[in-house]
Amino acid sequence: MKILKRVLLFAFLLILGVALFYVYPRLTIISGYAAKNMASSVYIAHRSPSSITENDNNVPLIKLANTTIESTDNRVSSSVFGLRKRTTICRDGLGCALVISGNKPFTGLKPKRSTSGNELPFPYGNSEPRDTLFSNVNYSKIESALDSVFSDPDNQRTRTALIVYKDHIIGERYIEEFDETTPILGWSMTKSILATLYGVLEYQGVLSVGDKANIEAWKDDERQAITINHLLRMQSGLAWDEDYASISDVNKMLFLAPDVTQPQREKEAIAAPTEIWNYSSGTSNLLSGILRTKFSSHQDYLDFPYTDLIDKIGMHSMLIETDLEGNFVGSSYGWANTRDWAKFGLLYLHRGNWNGTQLFAPEWVDYSTRPTNNSNGTYGAHFWLNAHGKYPNVPRDMFSANGFQGQRVFIIPSKDLVVVRTGLAAGENFDIDAFLKEIVAAIDE
Repeated sequence: MKILKRVLLFAFLLILGVALFYVYPRLTIISGYAAKNMASSVYIAHRSPSSITENDNNVPLIKLANTTIESTDNRVSSSVFGLRKRTTICRDGLGCALVISGNKPFTGLKPKRSTSGNELPFPYGNSEPRDTLFSNVNYSKIESALDSVFSDPDNQRTRTALIVYKDHIIGERYIEEFDETTPILGWSMTKSILATLYGVLEYQGVLSVGDKANIEAWKDDERQAITINHLLRMQSGLAWDEDYASISDVNKMLFLAPDVTQPQREKEAIAAPTEIWNYSSGTSNLLSGILRTKFSSHQDYLDFPYTDLIDKIGMHSMLIETDLEGNFVGSSYGWANTRDWAKFGLLYLHRGNWNGTQLFAPEWVDYSTRPTNNSNGTYGAHFWLNAHGKYPNVPRDMFSANGFQGQRVFIIPSKDLVVVRTGLAAGENFDIDAFLKEIVAAIDE
């Protein structure tokens, strides 16, 4: 019996040791994710901490973290079994950022916002949408399509869905705790916002996407050939590991780097520009850093996304968080309510024209939706495409802003449609093809 107990104890210790060996290096990222997600969801989306714990942070490994809100100074801390404590600080107008030892959080400035509304209905104003019925729309099918993505809440985990046809909302639904005012984290949908800022600057004559990236550290090696276009199309040839399940480049950037614009900048070239396509959040944040160089002051950089795009189209709920050094985290941290995400889609549907004001050239939409070499027709310039029929029952001209866990803004020009879906699950749990097929069929009636 003593031998058996010793064997069992040894086996237990061995299993524990293996588990610690596997998990311990990840604890910093686990506690960082938990603290950051809790902080932003509470202070930006104004959601309850208990709901975030039960839903957003209730995923493998992340649920191991114990998170505490220090409400006196807008800080949130998290640790795993008391180990690897991480703290997030939230700043007015800049969002929340993980504190990195030895780095003082940037707090000196904040974007200047214009949130004055008008009496026009959605989408061009802040009043309620017009109650319009279209004779060619089968509203029963629209409701059926919405039913389909809310029918299995434990697996689909859809939170909000909105269908806009000819600038009119023809379908809208929210789960409990969410409504048309609740900001949603877009994750990588933020990349499409960032890219649009380049379209605005090009239209204003400030730059061309054919310009060199002009990175000082690259001036004497093969990376000097990389252009803004190469970066927008994820075909720079720079090394990058976009694996969210490991201690990868993307996780180290989001949860360990005080300056998110730096990690991709430091990567070596593994191919010449255009030779490979490699999806990289580091590239988007590098573009955020390059964007900053186009302005004479940090204040102008912070103001520009809002004055020339976001607030100009009434996306007043949107906030793009910055890192510790005041750079927009253009890869991942854009928040907006569902109707405001739809406004962004409508801006592209109308080819850069917002109620008579042209924000970027109509040709920018053609550029953004032209398939990038080696992407198998699925990627343009910071937008995802259906050019090669990835979704066989959806028009080929559909393109979208995509984010982690199934955040989507779908734009279908041939049907005059914008569809937004947000949630906590994607892949097989959220059947995009079936959802959009039913909506398109409802319009075709």
